[in-house]
Amino acid sequence: MTEAAQMASGRSGRRGRSGGGAARRAERTAVSVETARFITRNIPDFEVLDEAAIAVIERNAETVLEEIGVVFSDNPEALERWRQAGARIDGERVRIPRGLARELCATAPASFTQHARNPERSVEIGGRNLVLAPVYGPPFVRDAAGGRRYATIEDFRNFVKLGYMSKWLHHSGGTVCEPTDVAVNKRHLDMLLSHMTLSDKPFMGSVTAPERAQDSVEMCEILFGKEFVAENTVMTSLININSPLTFDGIMMGALEVYAKANQACIISPFIVGGAMAPVSVAGTLTQVLAEALAGVAYSQLVRPGAPVIVGAFVTSIDMNSGAPTFGTPEAALITYGMGQLARRMGLPYRSAGGFCGSKLPDAQAGYESANSLNMGLMAGVNFMLHSCGWLEGGLVASFEKFVMDADQLGALHQIARGVDTSEEMQAMDAIREVGPGGHYLGCAHTQANFKTAFWRSELLDYKPFETWEEEGGRDTQALATARVAKMLDTYRQPPLDPDIAQRLEEYVAQKKASMPDSFS
Repeated sequence: MTEAAQMASGRSGRRGRSGGGAARRAERTAVSVETARFITRNIPDFEVLDEAAIAVIERNAETVLEEIGVVFSDNPEALERWRQAGARIDGERVRIPRGLARELCATAPASFTQHARNPERSVEIGGRNLVLAPVYGPPFVRDAAGGRRYATIEDFRNFVKLGYMSKWLHHSGGTVCEPTDVAVNKRHLDMLLSHMTLSDKPFMGSVTAPERAQDSVEMCEILFGKEFVAENTVMTSLININSPLTFDGIMMGALEVYAKANQACIISPFIVGGAMAPVSVAGTLTQVLAEALAGVAYSQLVRPGAPVIVGAFVTSIDMNSGAPTFGTPEAALITYGMGQLARRMGLPYRSAGGFCGSKLPDAQAGYESANSLNMGLMAGVNFMLHSCGWLEGGLVASFEKFVMDADQLGALHQIARGVDTSEEMQAMDAIREVGPGGHYLGCAHTQANFKTAFWRSELLDYKPFETWEEEGGRDTQALATARVAKMLDTYRQPPLDPDIAQRLEEYVAQKKASMPDSFS
């Protein structure tokens, strides 16, 4: 098949494909799954830094880059790029002259579109928008029936299905859990195939080795068409910085693959305050900004104009146990402050999520996750990874918490709408109609608007006590268990051109056959 034919085939596949009997039959039998459009905020960002504080942090970050520098380990090509750009190189340490990193960052786009194979589910990342993606990276999973266990590829596929069925989730994510029953050097192929075939939402590529990033690009060329991928962003992938101030060769190698291919990277320091950054908010913001400037600048050295997202994964450490903590005031202040600094860079911002340190989807999980989710909305985050399913400090992906969090994401959509002051929503006619001492249940304004006026949970129980008791007195985890089962039972795979599906499966099979299994 020619490249032009691949492009045409890929694009028609993204639209469900009108030709072919099998595709038409799949379309007719597919269950319609509603997905809300990505959030566009009509509320202001919450800001905690005044101009004087911003000036201090930005000046200190430039001092860190110029005097202390950052390390690009195991990557001679990166060192040469920096040398040619005007940085001072001492071994693997790169000292970046004041102003150079910010100058390089200026070529990165302020926003970009990540295309989904279903164009109705493409997302706009940047500006006033917020895109919600699920948990990323846990080696363990948990559900009420099986407890805590190592994740399998079947678990992974079920999470992808739940993500596809979740109305308020805009993005399929990446490594929703680590399928430990598949070889390390091959599992990225199965994960990508799952995202591409079991969902039609946007997804993330592999970053665990440069060659796996290249596999991700090549599989996208099958799905979308080679020319379409060359001209458009179809993946967003997570590039973590080894804080403090270290950029390792594997992650930077993956970044180089994606940047060259015009695919987006989240360039994100991994901060545990008190361990990987100073204990103070201002000190952490200084280090995070320095690392983000260096990482984004390097992406632009690889390819000016490559799409990037400024990231900040932020938590603190419990000084008694050494465990990470979540939903804390300090993490909130850093997240708010970094939002201001990212907007001054003119770049999309990634942070926050449904974070918690709890071992179970219990009250601790609820409190900490609510704090983190609302913080992300108010901080001006544009891409929120880990928005649902996170448990036990990111070690566990929980099926029950996935649907609990995904339900609560609807509340973020409603808050982001802000206050409608149109004539209809001023409700003066309703106030006149009801008058003193009446009630609004039967008035015309209520009858006309009650279906859309309030966000309604599809999970939480608001029934009278007697009804709740008669139905078994189920707590939220029990309700979530039932909802997981219902969603998986009603899941129907979104249609995909059979020829594209076959070529993806053949690619995965050929790649797997080309190398022995490795579990290290």
